[in-house]
Amino acid sequence: MAFASEHIVSSYEDELTDLAQRISEMGGQVEAALANATRALLTLDHPLARETVEGDRRIDEMQRGIDERAVSMIARRQPMASDLRMIITAIHVANDLERVGDMAKTISRRALKIEGLTLTPTFYNGVKHIGDLIQVQVKAALDAYSSRDAAAAITVCNRDDDVDALYTSIFRELLTYMMEDPRNITMCTHLLFCAKSLERTGDHATNIAEHAYYLATGKHLSGDVEEFHRTKIRVE
Repeated sequence: MAFASEHIVSSYEDELTDLAQRISEMGGQVEAALANATRALLTLDHPLARETVEGDRRIDEMQRGIDERAVSMIARRQPMASDLRMIITAIHVANDLERVGDMAKTISRRALKIEGLTLTPTFYNGVKHIGDLIQVQVKAALDAYSSRDAAAAITVCNRDDDVDALYTSIFRELLTYMMEDPRNITMCTHLLFCAKSLERTGDHATNIAEHAYYLATGKHLSGDVEEFHRTKIRVE
Protein backbone atom coordinates (compact mmCIF):
# COMPACT_ATOMS: atom_id res chain seq x y z
CA MET A 1 0.00 0.00 0.00
CA ALA A 2 2.86 2.36 0.84
CA PHE A 3 4.28 1.90 -2.66
CA ALA A 4 0.89 2.63 -4.23
CA SER A 5 0.48 5.76 -2.10
CA GLU A 6 3.93 7.07 -3.05
CA HIS A 7 3.13 6.39 -6.71
CA ILE A 8 -0.09 8.42 -6.48
CA VAL A 9 1.68 11.35 -4.78
CA SER A 10 4.47 11.27 -7.35
CA SER A 11 1.94 11.24 -10.19
CA TYR A 12 0.11 14.23 -8.69
CA GLU A 13 3.35 16.17 -8.32
CA ASP A 14 4.20 15.31 -11.91
CA GLU A 15 0.85 16.75 -13.00
CA LEU A 16 1.51 19.99 -11.10
CA THR A 17 4.95 20.21 -12.68
CA ASP A 18 3.50 19.56 -16.12
CA LEU A 19 0.92 22.32 -15.61
CA ALA A 20 3.64 24.80 -14.65
CA GLN A 21 5.67 23.75 -17.69
CA ARG A 22 2.70 24.29 -19.97
CA ILE A 23 2.30 27.83 -18.63
CA SER A 24 6.01 28.47 -19.20
CA GLU A 25 5.85 27.20 -22.78
CA MET A 26 2.73 29.23 -23.54
CA GLY A 27 4.39 32.30 -22.04
CA GLY A 28 7.37 31.83 -24.35
CA GLN A 29 5.09 31.55 -27.40
CA VAL A 30 3.20 34.70 -26.39
CA GLU A 31 6.38 36.70 -25.74
CA ALA A 32 7.64 35.77 -29.22
CA ALA A 33 4.31 36.69 -30.83
CA LEU A 34 4.30 40.07 -29.10
CA ALA A 35 7.88 40.83 -30.15
CA ASN A 36 7.15 39.80 -33.75
CA ALA A 37 3.94 41.84 -33.91
CA THR A 38 5.70 44.97 -32.67
CA ARG A 39 8.57 44.48 -35.10
CA ALA A 40 6.15 43.87 -37.97
CA LEU A 41 4.36 47.12 -37.13
CA LEU A 42 7.52 49.22 -36.88
CA THR A 43 9.10 47.83 -40.07
CA LEU A 44 5.88 47.08 -41.97
CA ASP A 45 7.12 43.51 -42.37
CA HIS A 46 4.04 41.89 -43.90
CA PRO A 47 5.39 38.31 -44.06
CA LEU A 48 6.23 38.48 -40.35
CA ALA A 49 2.79 39.95 -39.62
CA ARG A 50 1.07 37.10 -41.48
CA GLU A 51 3.23 34.54 -39.67
CA THR A 52 2.21 36.06 -36.32
CA VAL A 53 -1.48 35.97 -37.22
CA GLU A 54 -1.26 32.33 -38.24
CA GLY A 55 0.72 31.43 -35.11
CA ASP A 56 -2.12 32.59 -32.86
CA ARG A 57 -3.89 29.26 -33.45
CA ARG A 58 -1.09 27.50 -31.59
CA ILE A 59 -1.50 29.86 -28.61
CA ASP A 60 -5.25 29.21 -28.53
CA GLU A 61 -4.63 25.45 -28.54
CA MET A 62 -2.19 25.77 -25.65
CA GLN A 63 -4.73 27.74 -23.63
CA ARG A 64 -7.42 25.12 -24.20
CA GLY A 65 -5.00 22.36 -23.22
CA ILE A 66 -4.09 24.10 -19.94
CA ASP A 67 -7.74 24.74 -19.14
CA GLU A 68 -8.71 21.12 -19.77
CA ARG A 69 -5.77 19.78 -17.74
CA ALA A 70 -6.52 22.10 -14.80
CA VAL A 71 -10.23 21.26 -14.71
CA SER A 72 -9.41 17.56 -14.87
CA MET A 73 -6.97 17.88 -11.95
CA ILE A 74 -9.54 19.67 -9.83
CA ALA A 75 -12.14 17.00 -10.55
CA ARG A 76 -9.84 14.03 -9.94
CA ARG A 77 -7.48 15.29 -7.23
CA GLN A 78 -9.70 17.66 -5.24
CA PRO A 79 -6.67 19.81 -4.33
CA MET A 80 -6.58 22.08 -1.32
CA ALA A 81 -4.67 25.15 -0.11
CA SER A 82 -1.58 26.07 -2.16
CA ASP A 83 -2.14 23.32 -4.73
CA LEU A 84 -5.63 24.62 -5.46
CA ARG A 85 -4.26 28.18 -5.75
CA MET A 86 -1.68 27.00 -8.24
CA ILE A 87 -4.24 25.26 -10.44
CA ILE A 88 -6.74 28.12 -10.31
CA THR A 89 -4.10 30.75 -11.09
CA ALA A 90 -2.84 28.61 -13.98
CA ILE A 91 -6.31 28.86 -15.55
CA HIS A 92 -6.36 32.65 -15.11
CA VAL A 93 -2.79 33.18 -16.32
CA ALA A 94 -3.41 31.05 -19.42
CA ASN A 95 -6.49 33.14 -20.17
CA ASP A 96 -4.51 36.39 -19.89
CA LEU A 97 -1.74 34.95 -22.08
CA GLU A 98 -4.33 33.98 -24.69
CA ARG A 99 -5.62 37.55 -24.67
CA VAL A 100 -2.06 38.88 -25.12
CA GLY A 101 -1.79 36.55 -28.10
CA ASP A 102 -4.97 38.09 -29.46
CA MET A 103 -3.46 41.57 -29.03
CA ALA A 104 -0.40 40.48 -31.00
CA LYS A 105 -2.67 39.12 -33.73
CA THR A 106 -4.63 42.37 -33.83
CA ILE A 107 -1.47 44.46 -34.15
CA SER A 108 -0.22 42.20 -36.95
CA ARG A 109 -3.49 42.44 -38.85
CA ARG A 110 -3.39 46.22 -38.61
CA ALA A 111 0.24 46.23 -39.76
CA LEU A 112 -0.87 44.42 -42.93
CA LYS A 113 -3.17 47.35 -43.73
CA ILE A 114 -0.58 50.08 -43.25
CA GLU A 115 1.33 51.15 -46.35
CA GLY A 116 3.61 54.08 -47.01
CA LEU A 117 2.67 56.22 -44.02
CA THR A 118 5.44 58.69 -43.19
CA LEU A 119 5.50 59.81 -39.57
CA THR A 120 8.16 61.50 -37.49
CA PRO A 121 10.99 59.50 -35.89
CA THR A 122 9.67 60.68 -32.53
CA PHE A 123 6.46 58.74 -33.09
CA TYR A 124 8.27 55.57 -34.06
CA ASN A 125 10.52 55.93 -31.03
CA GLY A 126 7.40 56.22 -28.90
CA VAL A 127 5.90 53.04 -30.35
CA LYS A 128 9.20 51.21 -29.96
CA HIS A 129 9.46 52.42 -26.37
CA ILE A 130 5.98 51.25 -25.38
CA GLY A 131 6.53 47.97 -27.24
CA ASP A 132 9.80 47.36 -25.39
CA LEU A 133 8.23 48.28 -22.06
CA ILE A 134 5.29 45.96 -22.65
CA GLN A 135 7.61 43.07 -23.46
CA VAL A 136 9.55 43.73 -20.24
CA GLN A 137 6.27 43.84 -18.30
CA VAL A 138 5.03 40.52 -19.69
CA LYS A 139 8.36 38.79 -19.04
CA ALA A 140 8.61 40.21 -15.52
CA ALA A 141 5.05 39.15 -14.73
CA LEU A 142 5.71 35.60 -15.94
CA ASP A 143 8.97 35.47 -13.98
CA ALA A 144 7.15 36.63 -10.84
CA TYR A 145 4.55 33.94 -11.42
CA SER A 146 7.03 31.11 -11.98
CA SER A 147 9.16 32.12 -8.98
CA ARG A 148 6.18 33.06 -6.78
CA ASP A 149 7.84 36.42 -6.09
CA ALA A 150 5.28 38.74 -4.48
CA ALA A 151 7.62 41.75 -4.41
CA ALA A 152 8.37 41.41 -8.13
CA ALA A 153 4.64 41.16 -8.84
CA ILE A 154 4.05 44.46 -7.04
CA THR A 155 6.80 46.09 -9.11
CA VAL A 156 5.08 45.00 -12.33
CA CYS A 157 1.78 46.48 -11.17
CA ASN A 158 3.39 49.78 -10.23
CA ARG A 159 5.02 50.15 -13.67
CA ASP A 160 1.66 50.03 -15.44
CA ASP A 161 1.34 53.81 -15.03
CA ASP A 162 4.38 54.22 -17.31
CA VAL A 163 2.60 52.23 -20.02
CA ASP A 164 -0.54 54.35 -19.67
CA ALA A 165 1.48 57.58 -19.93
CA LEU A 166 3.21 56.41 -23.11
CA TYR A 167 -0.10 55.39 -24.66
CA THR A 168 -1.58 58.83 -23.91
CA SER A 169 1.41 60.52 -25.56
CA ILE A 170 1.10 58.36 -28.71
CA PHE A 171 -2.66 58.94 -28.82
CA ARG A 172 -2.23 62.72 -28.75
CA GLU A 173 0.45 62.67 -31.45
CA LEU A 174 -1.72 60.59 -33.78
CA LEU A 175 -4.64 62.95 -33.28
CA THR A 176 -2.34 65.82 -34.27
CA TYR A 177 -1.37 64.03 -37.51
CA MET A 178 -5.03 63.46 -38.36
CA MET A 179 -5.96 67.09 -37.77
CA GLU A 180 -3.01 68.34 -39.83
CA ASP A 181 -3.84 66.20 -42.87
CA PRO A 182 -7.16 64.31 -43.32
CA ARG A 183 -5.39 61.91 -45.68
CA ASN A 184 -3.66 60.45 -42.61
CA ILE A 185 -6.92 59.54 -40.87
CA THR A 186 -7.24 55.96 -42.13
CA MET A 187 -3.65 54.93 -41.44
CA CYS A 188 -3.52 56.76 -38.12
CA THR A 189 -6.70 55.00 -37.06
CA HIS A 190 -4.97 51.66 -37.60
CA LEU A 191 -2.04 52.91 -35.53
CA LEU A 192 -4.39 54.06 -32.78
CA PHE A 193 -5.82 50.56 -32.53
CA CYS A 194 -2.28 49.13 -32.43
CA ALA A 195 -1.30 51.48 -29.62
CA LYS A 196 -4.45 50.56 -27.72
CA SER A 197 -3.66 46.86 -28.15
CA LEU A 198 -0.23 47.44 -26.63
CA GLU A 199 -1.77 49.33 -23.72
CA ARG A 200 -4.26 46.51 -23.15
CA THR A 201 -1.39 44.03 -23.19
CA GLY A 202 0.07 45.98 -20.28
CA ASP A 203 -3.19 45.46 -18.41
CA HIS A 204 -2.96 41.70 -18.97
CA ALA A 205 0.63 41.73 -17.70
CA THR A 206 -0.66 43.43 -14.57
CA ASN A 207 -3.33 40.75 -14.23
CA ILE A 208 -0.68 38.03 -14.42
CA ALA A 209 1.35 39.85 -11.77
CA GLU A 210 -1.71 39.99 -9.51
CA HIS A 211 -2.21 36.25 -9.99
CA ALA A 212 1.46 35.77 -9.09
CA TYR A 213 0.93 37.76 -5.90
CA TYR A 214 -2.08 35.65 -4.99
CA LEU A 215 -0.17 32.44 -5.70
CA ALA A 216 2.70 33.58 -3.48
CA THR A 217 0.69 35.00 -0.58
CA GLY A 218 -2.86 33.67 -0.76
CA LYS A 219 -4.03 37.29 -0.73
CA HIS A 220 -5.54 39.39 -3.51
CA LEU A 221 -3.74 42.48 -4.77
CA SER A 222 -6.67 44.70 -5.67
CA GLY A 223 -6.45 46.42 -9.03
CA ASP A 224 -7.62 49.74 -7.59
CA VAL A 225 -4.93 49.94 -4.89
CA GLU A 226 -2.79 53.03 -5.39
CA GLU A 227 0.93 52.70 -6.00
CA PHE A 228 1.77 54.07 -2.55
CA HIS A 229 -0.26 51.38 -0.86
CA ARG A 230 1.16 48.65 -3.06
CA THR A 231 4.71 49.52 -2.06
CA LYS A 232 3.66 49.39 1.60
CA ILE A 233 2.26 45.86 1.37
CA ARG A 234 4.23 43.53 3.59
CA VAL A 235 5.36 40.39 1.82
CA GLU A 236 5.17 37.50 4.24
